[in-house]
Amino acid sequence: MSYLVLARKWRPQLFDDLVGQEHVSQTLKNAITTDRVHHAFLFTGARGVGKTSAARIFAKALNCQQGVTTTPCGTCSSCIEVTSGQGIDVLEIDGASHNGVDDIRELREAVRYLPSQGRYKIIIIDEVHMLTNSAFNALLKTLEEPPAHVKFIFATTEPHKIPLTILSRCQRFDFKKIGIAPLQARLRYIVEREGVAVSDAGLAAIARHGGGSMRDALSALDQIIACCGNSVDDEALQQLLGQVSNRLLLATVAAVFGRNPKELLVQIEQVDVLGHSFRQFCQQLVALIRDLVIVKVVDSPGDLLDVSEGELEDLRRLAEPRDLDDLQRVLAFLLRTEAELATASFPRLTMEVALIRLATLPSGIDVTTMIQRLESLEKRLLERIDNPIADTGQVPVGRETTTDDVPLEPPPLPEEPHEKKSDARPAEEQNSGSWAGLVEFVKNHRRPRIASLLEQSNLLTLELPVLRFSLPQKYYLLADNEMQQNLQTLAAEYFSVPVKIEIVKGGNGERQPPSLHEERIRKESDRQRKLRDNALEHPLVKSALDIFGGSVEKVTPIDKGFV
Repeated sequence: MSYLVLARKWRPQLFDDLVGQEHVSQTLKNAITTDRVHHAFLFTGARGVGKTSAARIFAKALNCQQGVTTTPCGTCSSCIEVTSGQGIDVLEIDGASHNGVDDIRELREAVRYLPSQGRYKIIIIDEVHMLTNSAFNALLKTLEEPPAHVKFIFATTEPHKIPLTILSRCQRFDFKKIGIAPLQARLRYIVEREGVAVSDAGLAAIARHGGGSMRDALSALDQIIACCGNSVDDEALQQLLGQVSNRLLLATVAAVFGRNPKELLVQIEQVDVLGHSFRQFCQQLVALIRDLVIVKVVDSPGDLLDVSEGELEDLRRLAEPRDLDDLQRVLAFLLRTEAELATASFPRLTMEVALIRLATLPSGIDVTTMIQRLESLEKRLLERIDNPIADTGQVPVGRETTTDDVPLEPPPLPEEPHEKKSDARPAEEQNSGSWAGLVEFVKNHRRPRIASLLEQSNLLTLELPVLRFSLPQKYYLLADNEMQQNLQTLAAEYFSVPVKIEIVKGGNGERQPPSLHEERIRKESDRQRKLRDNALEHPLVKSALDIFGGSVEKVTPIDKGFV
């Protein structure tokens, strides 16, 4: 006799055998008991969670020769035919290979006839979402008004691909992924009857590897038994599953919390020697830290954790002395590392650097301590505002200086270069203006272009009636006759005497006095420097740096009068 794989050998035969789907089993049993069986059902859920098995059990319950029952006998010809998948009145159709409109038309013809020996003609369509739109449309009329002797059971992993017109005519049952605990219990039941010795930790690893799928877990168990025989070693089991052992993961996390970089390097060496993927190793570390966070915040995690009772106790011992903020920092850091490992050229080095950094990071400051420090800083700041120069004798940052404070002497404005007064009294009285005043006067008379050129110019002589200045070479061509005439008119109006304008080209290598633009930049630079120096010397700024660390990136004045 050929070997029968465990997934088929131990396929559920009764509603009570459906592991982790009690909500579905109970509803179907109640429908049978109360004689409220709908004509169309849709079973949805991940692969290997019992959808097709539930459909077969339901079909046996409806067509069992002992009568419609919630516990089919399994020995009558109808039950045996359904179990073997060869029932005459129970048709199992693969939606992936029979997805055309012609297949549905044949099905419609078949359901017109009464069942040959059972009570109902039951149509089970697996992966029903694979049907074409035309096939769904062909099925719609029959599904809406089926013959009394026909029941439809659809199974799919992707219900969103099914038209709403079909969904609205079915009773939908969502199958859940199977939890670690019930999956592990079912595996224990099977290995005991198969005569195979597997530890609880090994069964937990197999259940976790199944990812909520009973079929995947049984397939993995089949492979392990084929390799190890009737006595399964935990290390061999982990190797076959391609997983890092839970012992190695716990040792790595303990080394991180114990700030032991040397031990971390030893554990990473083990991961490399065993041939594990460092990205998978990091993913398992993320899952472990996530479990520690849940254990820390929830007294009875229940279904939140897919771990056995023994593993739960290990997690509690490891999480108890840890601070929640530190666990969250480690989790966030490992998530970034996992993303980096996806494209890392040197995954081992990336993993080593990440774990060593985690082991050497200082502990985070808890929120309560941070709030207390902020409140203390705020109190001191308010005291300084009320009495700004008490005890320190320093002026607050950005506050306008007065003669009562320690003033910052503003740099004196440079005298107008080469400016001379006329010896004649009338000329002296009328020569009360200045070069800067002329520029401002021009600007106020809506001559922004001329004012901008004057700001870039270097004053050479202001000896009325002569006004002589040099214009940078790149602007020299802009000083056309019209511009000079306008400037001459404005200057005469400003100085109240006729003015002769002389413009020379700058950039001839001669040393020239600074322009108004250059002088303004120099003053602003001096102002910013003094502002920053004053801020860095302020006791409140020093206190903030002492508390939070870091550095001052930018200083912005709060008083525009500050110079």
